[in-house]
Amino acid sequence: MPSDPEPAPPPAPVPTGVKRRKRKPLDWSTAGIGIMVVAAATTVYLRDGSERFFDIFYHDLRLFLDVLLKVAAGCLIGAFLARLLPREMVGKWIGAESGVLGLFIATILGAILPGGPITIYPVASALLFVGADIGATVAFITSWTLLGYTRALVWEIPFFGIDYVMWRTILSLPLPVLAGVLARVIAPIVTKRWGEAP
Repeated sequence: MPSDPEPAPPPAPVPTGVKRRKRKPLDWSTAGIGIMVVAAATTVYLRDGSERFFDIFYHDLRLFLDVLLKVAAGCLIGAFLARLLPREMVGKWIGAESGVLGLFIATILGAILPGGPITIYPVASALLFVGADIGATVAFITSWTLLGYTRALVWEIPFFGIDYVMWRTILSLPLPVLAGVLARVIAPIVTKRWGEAP
């Protein structure tokens, strides 16, 4: 009597673009910020009284809720991008094997993508997760910081004029690519010496 065929092995997990250690919910930086908050709140309460304390507290609470909604929206954008972007395409164009061309592509993406840090950092995290390498991600964020067109249109041109923005942009053009090259050189050394980033 023929034996039943062996079950197929489970599929191998899809590799992600980056490995991360699990973070503890409470670390030294969180504890330090907590201590400073408690110290500042106690100082205000003792120096200025309860009315001023609660006025500041409610103002900060409204600000916290406003920022929290924006952060949640930015994280959703990053999560959706991580699901929608094909890993093969991301790895080909801005992955570890993309070379200098990948840094140029990441620089262009960073320069043309609108939005503030609450949008950009989740997008960068999603790119890193689906196959972009550390150099392209650094080039992307550096380009958004230095070359982002929305900031130039809304803030810099009205305040400083077109000549200033033109020269600042020209002088800043090579910096994202240079930052990406340095990241590709330094990241393996740091990883080899101290392990994966948290």
